[in-house]
Amino acid sequence: MTGQMSQQDVEVIEREPCFRGFYRLDRLHLRHRQFDGSMGPRLSRELFVRHDAVCVLPYDPQRDVVVLIEQFRVGALDKSPNPWLLELVAGLIDKDEQPEEVARREALEEAGLSLGALWPITAYYPSPGGSDERVHLFVGRCDSAGAGGIHGLAEEGEDIRVHVWSLEDALQAVRDGRIDNAASIIALQWLALNRAEVRGLWQ
Repeated sequence: MTGQMSQQDVEVIEREPCFRGFYRLDRLHLRHRQFDGSMGPRLSRELFVRHDAVCVLPYDPQRDVVVLIEQFRVGALDKSPNPWLLELVAGLIDKDEQPEEVARREALEEAGLSLGALWPITAYYPSPGGSDERVHLFVGRCDSAGAGGIHGLAEEGEDIRVHVWSLEDALQAVRDGRIDNAASIIALQWLALNRAEVRGLWQ
């Protein structure tokens, strides 16, 4: 078979709701076209239905530093000796908002930062084998003077510590495995590759 596949090459036979809460879990019974052109066998796949997310790496081009946050993550509880992860500022698009609005709101809530220009990096699926979440990833210009402390919304149970690191130290933490979540790794490596251009335009 030649050409691109599309949604028209998937036959959803039944979509079964399994759980409804803040998140959703559906079970899809479906068939999809094979690369030889035929329709494949019936499959059952669980789908974790999530709001799309926004992640932003605050970057101070004058000082060549990044602002990272540290918080407890239940997903790391059973597999990491320290389930407090170093991450980007992040939030879910759970209202009628644009990704850029979420980036600015979350930077204030989680790090006490007012972002200037936002530089879109990419949008990607972090785990498309079982989740429909799509992540919008940005670098945000900031002034890191005075950044730090504990932030977050008490009503959401947030307890977030803010760190200001040189870009080189953050990249070393990626190499060492201390930063081990996808959005942070992608954003920091993108900034390492594009640092000269970003600083040239933002300084």
